[in-house]
Amino acid sequence: MNIEYRLLDLQEGEEIPYKLLLLADPSKTLVDEYVARGVCYLAYIEDELVGEFVLIHTHPRTIEIVNIAVAEQHQGRGIGKALVRHAIEEAKRLNAASVEIGTGNTSLLQLRLYQQCGFRITGVDQDFFVRNYDEEIFEDGLQCRDMIRLRLDFL
Repeated sequence: MNIEYRLLDLQEGEEIPYKLLLLADPSKTLVDEYVARGVCYLAYIEDELVGEFVLIHTHPRTIEIVNIAVAEQHQGRGIGKALVRHAIEEAKRLNAASVEIGTGNTSLLQLRLYQQCGFRITGVDQDFFVRNYDEEIFEDGLQCRDMIRLRLDFL
């Protein structure tokens, strides 16, 4: 599988890929905020947009993956893992000492993926999704309430 990456270029009038971004985060307001603050990487296979991730600098030498998504028709093919690995390499290239990511307490597949890629759980932001989202979020019949925080240190 040959994935090509390029940066979203809002200066050239390129449209924000909301369909993908909203798969990972249902709040358009939050998506707009971190796309404006960060860099959105678009992933293509044979000119078809199959995924994306957004990186932001959060602390000196720390980069956070704030959104990562694979188009629904391409899920289960290893693209998510490729995106996470590329995000890690980009963070290293940008001279980060660590990369962080957060996901919902009900996002069991994502938790597994991030740990397979070397991330370790560093904490839980209790009721994050209750505080920051107007509507309740459910996955597999469970309410997503807490943000599980993970980090990968390079040093």
